[in-house]
Amino acid sequence: MAAVLFKGNVLGFVPKSNIPMYNEFYEGRMFTQGNEQAEDILFDGAYVPFGTDILFEVREGVLKGLAVACEICEDLWVPVSPSLKHGLAGANVIVNLSASSETVGKDEYRNMLVKSTSARLMAGYIYCSAGEGESTQDLVFGGHNMICENGAILAEGKRFSCDVVCADLDINRLRHERRKMSTYSSGNNVQHRRVAITFTEQETKLDRHFEAMPFVPSDAKTRADRCEEILSIQAYGLKKRLEHTNCKHAIIGISGGLDSTLAMLVTVKAFDLLGYDRADIHAITMPCFGTTDRTYDNACTLTKTLGATLEEIDIKESVTVHFKDIKHDIDNHNVTYENSQARERTQILMDIANRENGMVVGTGDMSELALGWATYNGDHMSMYGVNAGVPKTLVRHLVAFYADTCGNETLTKVLRDVLDTPVSPELLPPVDGVISQKTEDLVGPYELHDFFLYYMLRWGFSPAKVYRVACQAFAGQYDEVVILKWLKVFYRRFFTQQFKRSCLPDGPKVGSVGVSPRGDLRMPSDACMTLWMAELDTL
Repeated sequence: MAAVLFKGNVLGFVPKSNIPMYNEFYEGRMFTQGNEQAEDILFDGAYVPFGTDILFEVREGVLKGLAVACEICEDLWVPVSPSLKHGLAGANVIVNLSASSETVGKDEYRNMLVKSTSARLMAGYIYCSAGEGESTQDLVFGGHNMICENGAILAEGKRFSCDVVCADLDINRLRHERRKMSTYSSGNNVQHRRVAITFTEQETKLDRHFEAMPFVPSDAKTRADRCEEILSIQAYGLKKRLEHTNCKHAIIGISGGLDSTLAMLVTVKAFDLLGYDRADIHAITMPCFGTTDRTYDNACTLTKTLGATLEEIDIKESVTVHFKDIKHDIDNHNVTYENSQARERTQILMDIANRENGMVVGTGDMSELALGWATYNGDHMSMYGVNAGVPKTLVRHLVAFYADTCGNETLTKVLRDVLDTPVSPELLPPVDGVISQKTEDLVGPYELHDFFLYYMLRWGFSPAKVYRVACQAFAGQYDEVVILKWLKVFYRRFFTQQFKRSCLPDGPKVGSVGVSPRGDLRMPSDACMTLWMAELDTL
C-alpha cells in the first residue's frame, strides 16, 4: 500500500490492485486485492480515504491541473492497469512504488513498460523500485528508478547504486497534448475521489534541457536515419501525385539555393522510384536583377550532374516591360519590384508545365510558410510542395546528408557550396557580385524561428514560456533582448500571414509539426494576436 504524504499530513492510502501468484511472487498467501472505491478510514485521529480510485489534484495557481494517482508494482504489468482508469479520470502524473526483482534483461522490459504507459496516457510516470539492502533469500533488488514523460525518459538512475533521480515534469505540456488528442476521453465517465492540494508557488531553477534545434536530432546516427526517412516521405508523396495525375514531367524553378536544391533531390528520387527518365525533370533557371554568378553556376552544375534538363529563361526584359505596364519605376526597389520577379517566375513555371503536360514542384519550406516569407501567388504557389513540412534548420541537414551519401564527388562539391551560400531570395541587385539581400538579416535567424514554431505549435507553450525556454536554450548565443525582438517578429508575422497558409498547395507532412490548413493548423486567416502580443509586452 502507498501512503500519500503532503506537508506532514497523510492525504490518503492507495492499496495494490493486482496480487501476483506466479514464479517467485506468492503474495496471495498473505495479501488480498485492495478496494477500488475509496472509503474513509480513521488514521491517527483523522479520517482519510482508502482505495485505488483517488486523485490528488491542484485546483488553482500555476500548477492548476496537476493530478497525481498511484499504482503499485504488478499493477504496471497487467493487461488493464489501474493507471488507465486514472488517466481517463484526469491523472497526468502516475507514481508507482515497486519491489521488482532483478534478473538478466528485466530492466529493459521494465523500461519499455514505463515508457509505453506514459506515452499511451500522455502522462508523467514516476517509477521507484526497491533497492540494494532489501534483497532476501532468492531475490536481488537493484533500485531501478525512472521518471518518464509522454514516452520519453527524463531521468533514470543507475541500478545497484541507490541513485535518487529528479526531473522537471511539464504539466501544461501534457495537458495540451491531451486536449489536442480528440480520441482521448475527457474522463467524465470515470468517477474518482478527488483530494485537493494547494502549493505555495515560488520561482524554481529550470533543470530541464531544451534543444536549440528541436527539429534536428543531436545524435549523428539518429540524424542520418531521420534524414533518410524524411527524403523517402517526400519522394513517395511526390511519386503518388505524379502517378495519380499521369504526369511524366516535373518542372522546378532552380535557383542554386537550399530549398530548390532539396526539391530537386527529392524529385530525382521520386523519378528513380517510378523508373522515369531524369531528363524529363525540367529545371528552369530564371536569372534576373538579383541573380549572382555563384547561385547561377550552382544551379546549372547541380542540374547537369543529376541528369535533368536545364532550361534558362532570362526574365529581366519581361519584368521590365511589366514595370512599364503597371507604371512602376524600375529604380524603386520596393515590394512591387521584388514580387513582380517572383510572380513572373511562377507564371513561366506554370506555363512550361502546361507545355510539357507536367507538374510544378514547389520549393518553399515550412519556416517560410510560418513567417509568410513567400510571394502570394508567386513562390507561394505550385502543384505539389515537397518541402512544405520541412523547417529551414532541417533543410540544411537533408542537403548535407545527401552530399555525404551520394557517392558523386562533383555533386558533393556543389551541394557543399549551396550549403555555404547565404539564404536569399535574390530579388535585389547584388553589390560587387555578392548577395545583398540576406533573409535572416530581415526576418531574423531561422534557428530561433524554428525553435519558436516548434514549442508554440507542438506543445502549446505561451509566448512567455517560449521566451523563457529560448533564453535557456540559446544562452551565450543570443542575449535576451535579441530573442525577445525576434519572438515578437515571429508572432506578428505568424498571425498576419495566415491567409497565405489557408490556400497552400498539397505537400507531405513529415514531422509532428505542420502548417497545412487541411491538417494540423486549422486557424482563421484573421485570427487576433492581441493576447499573445500583450503577454510579450510584459516581459
